[in-house]
Amino acid sequence: MKAKFNRASLQEALALVTSVIPSRTPKAILQCLRMTAKGDAVTLSATDLEVGIQYSVGQVEVATAGETVLPADKILAIVREGIDEVVEIEATEASVQVRGADSHFTIFGHDIDQFPPVPGFDGKADFEIKLDKLQEGIEQTVFAAAKESTRYALNGILWEVSGKKLTMVATDGRRLARSVVALETAVKGELPAGRIIVPAKTMTLLDRIPSVSEGTTVSVRFAANQIILSCGTAVISSNLVEGNFPKYDDIIPKDHDKKAVISTGGLLSAVRRAALMVNEETRGVRFSLANGSLTISSRAPEAGDAQVEMAIEYSGPAIEIGFNPGFIVDALKVIEPETFELHLGEPDRPGMIKSGSHFLYIVMPVNP
Repeated sequence: MKAKFNRASLQEALALVTSVIPSRTPKAILQCLRMTAKGDAVTLSATDLEVGIQYSVGQVEVATAGETVLPADKILAIVREGIDEVVEIEATEASVQVRGADSHFTIFGHDIDQFPPVPGFDGKADFEIKLDKLQEGIEQTVFAAAKESTRYALNGILWEVSGKKLTMVATDGRRLARSVVALETAVKGELPAGRIIVPAKTMTLLDRIPSVSEGTTVSVRFAANQIILSCGTAVISSNLVEGNFPKYDDIIPKDHDKKAVISTGGLLSAVRRAALMVNEETRGVRFSLANGSLTISSRAPEAGDAQVEMAIEYSGPAIEIGFNPGFIVDALKVIEPETFELHLGEPDRPGMIKSGSHFLYIVMPVNP
């Protein structure tokens, strides 16, 4: 194969594709990517055997069709450090030549037959959804998924499809985020039996896909124990997570009798400032709500304390409750409207943040 690339476009594609590649693996071939030139397009493929991606590079000129497998870290480093606008890549059976205006690199390739297959999008979509809407749902949930839980289901995001509505839920046991997204088309095929849990890594990867144009649509289909998503220049495939996701409806409080309407940006700033005096011992900030006001305070032994006051819409009884400030900040960063609702019960019950009818967040209290 032989092709000329816009270096910036190739660097962007390589950065996305190589994010799938594991940093450590006994299989050296998994630290490589496959580059396929066909027609007037070049496709990059990578996989860690659980998540795979095929991505078409923009702004490319193919001189000779073909394919090669080469170490991902080497080609990414060469392209990233380059200063040329155009990079030429030429592959033979044994090596890959990378040329710029004043540079020439030789990279030894790998056996193409050893590279594991990366699924494409074959067949009809089970349903479709706008990329920007799906990415908004991802951003409103993925931060709440567990990072490394032995309860594997918590490492993913639950998908529940009903009619033309997709509900996404994530939890790590201390907080829970739910986002409701409208579908472009209702379900046409049969969804997998049981609950659909998509790995957080897959969702994070999809969130990084750039929109080809306004209104870019994601086609979704299920095959065996996999989800396959096609959107513009990318096809992402992933195994689904096995395990039992908690019955999240049981976690959502139904009896909270205190409601405050609060400025999103105002509280984000206040919590961040109050958190400056939080340490590993205290770990929390205290919310003190009274008629029309909210005070966020923190104290660190032998360090000092902080107190930030702000006006809110609240007319209920006075209440004090502690929260992990990082958990509150995570939620506020994904709320777009200028205000949101904070629902509270007793001080030992979870707090609930609501933004419109599509975003809900539950967070357990702490003792600051």
